[in-house]
Amino acid sequence: MSKFATSKPQQPSRAAAVSWQLAQTLWVGGLWLLQFVILPAIGQTGLAPLLVQEIAERLVPLLVGLTAVCVALQAFALLRSDGLSSLLRDMRGQLLLTVAVMALSYFVTLHQWPEAQYWLRFSYLVMAFCGLLLVLQPVPGKERS
Repeated sequence: MSKFATSKPQQPSRAAAVSWQLAQTLWVGGLWLLQFVILPAIGQTGLAPLLVQEIAERLVPLLVGLTAVCVALQAFALLRSDGLSSLLRDMRGQLLLTVAVMALSYFVTLHQWPEAQYWLRFSYLVMAFCGLLLVLQPVPGKERS
């Protein structure tokens, strides 16, 4: 068979596995750290609540943008190692698609309907919990335990 056949996905490289783990650490750790450590700690320092809210309103969209970029990198690594069907059939692909849709909905809601604070919080928390579930999944290309 020709070496240019596209029927079989390529074997993942060590760089793909490392980039998967680095991207996952950045966005999952960032979401959890900001929401459950940094913002409560800033609130406990005695700053005015409106100042804490302003800090959150500036940092959260930046972190959601970082999440979208990291999820795109992870999706590319998954596509490269397991093929196109892995985005819909594999749990990792489904979680990545869910996070991508939630990030998109976050930005659409933020620009079209900024008063919908419950939806913004819901989108953020869905991304965080999908990230937590994604951490439990194996890195693409490694054997499942």
